[in-house]
Amino acid sequence: MEKTCIDALPLTMNSSEKQEIVCIFGTGDFGRSLGLKMLQCGYSIVFGSRNPQKNNLLPNGAEVLSYSEAAKKSDIIIIAIHREHYDFLTELTEVLNGKILVDISNNLKINQYPESNAEYLAQLVPGAHVVKAFNTISAWALQSGALDASRQVFVCGNDSKAKQRVMDIVRNLGLTPMDQGSLTAAKEIEKYPLQLFPMWKFPFYLSAVLCIFLFFYCVIRDVIYPYVYEKKDNTFRMAISIPNRVFPITALTLLALVYLPGVIAAILQLYRGTKYRRFPDWLDHWMLCRKQLGLLALGFAFLHVLYTLVIPIRYYVRWRLGNLTVTQAILKKENPFSTSSAWLSDSYVALGILGFFLFVLLGITSLPSVSNAVNWREFRFVQSKLGYLTLILCTAHTLVYGGKRFLSPSNLKWYLPAAYVLGLIIPCTVLVIKFVLIMPCVDNTLTRIRQGWERNSKH
Repeated sequence: MEKTCIDALPLTMNSSEKQEIVCIFGTGDFGRSLGLKMLQCGYSIVFGSRNPQKNNLLPNGAEVLSYSEAAKKSDIIIIAIHREHYDFLTELTEVLNGKILVDISNNLKINQYPESNAEYLAQLVPGAHVVKAFNTISAWALQSGALDASRQVFVCGNDSKAKQRVMDIVRNLGLTPMDQGSLTAAKEIEKYPLQLFPMWKFPFYLSAVLCIFLFFYCVIRDVIYPYVYEKKDNTFRMAISIPNRVFPITALTLLALVYLPGVIAAILQLYRGTKYRRFPDWLDHWMLCRKQLGLLALGFAFLHVLYTLVIPIRYYVRWRLGNLTVTQAILKKENPFSTSSAWLSDSYVALGILGFFLFVLLGITSLPSVSNAVNWREFRFVQSKLGYLTLILCTAHTLVYGGKRFLSPSNLKWYLPAAYVLGLIIPCTVLVIKFVLIMPCVDNTLTRIRQGWERNSKH
């Protein structure tokens, strides 16, 4: 009979159904949490401890014995202790012979030891069947039954029957087992909890470099240049004005960099005439980071929106509008209304709103809860078709912002163009190349290559 688990209340089992006994070596936080969870799911738990009489924090219903006595009670033993304390297991070799040992340990840093903890345990107790599991689940998730915690449990081991029994326990606890193969996979599994945003490092560093470069570029143009030639103190611009130029340019550049690797990959496939050659490692890593680049781009776009909304309450803006109003009143004149300027202004705002809306839509569909609810074609339509539309709208938003000043020589300061001109280089390049790639003569060839056709194939 398959067991089911309810987090809040322990299960009551029929007297005719025998409870499976599981032994847990170790009475620390994780051992206690796992023991409580297993008791709630109908298992009978016996703890192995070096001091059985001093454990008062264990869940009610669990038995506490010495290591050797506890090991005799079950053929499944969960080792909930640190690797540096494994030595005592050599004294229990005869008792542990033929039993299933579940290693749940983690290290303090990646590659701390030459072999994985599970492989080390298998060397210490060669007669046991060692299985790696539970190291990616936290004690907090087990105690609270939190739905927002990770439910995946990576499992590996050399004995298929032992591994299957452990995976059955994982399922009965309401978790999802993920078979990773033989025990050699344990080293990789033990790295998972120690990785700190592995796919975010490149996007974070790239974003930081872009922001720092653009910030100092704008400082040179908007702060240092006026001070040198006009002795004007524009340092106050470093708080709102300059960041509000840096953030949208960074957002647009990062969005373009989401789609640039796909364009480069298409060019490589066309050049090689086949899809059966690996991309360079840097391109592979870049393509794997596209989701993170897109989410960071969305974050910078949010900052741009927030900074734009606070512009009317800035002191400098209120002072400038007040002076302009007083001057016009004294001179009894007004600026004539310009239809072309109104069109440019409204178009700029409209393109920004539409681009930001699609930007948010892209971010929402990248969430696992949303992406899992759509099929591959729907996901590809949103991320590819609407993604390029977002890039077009945001690029047009920046182009319209430049307006008549875009190519004006008077806009240069120390021969440096405005920052938004730099921000258009990568997006425009991506859009131009993409336009070439979707032309029928090119797209048909690329489609055939991606379906398996090879230019130099003999078959």
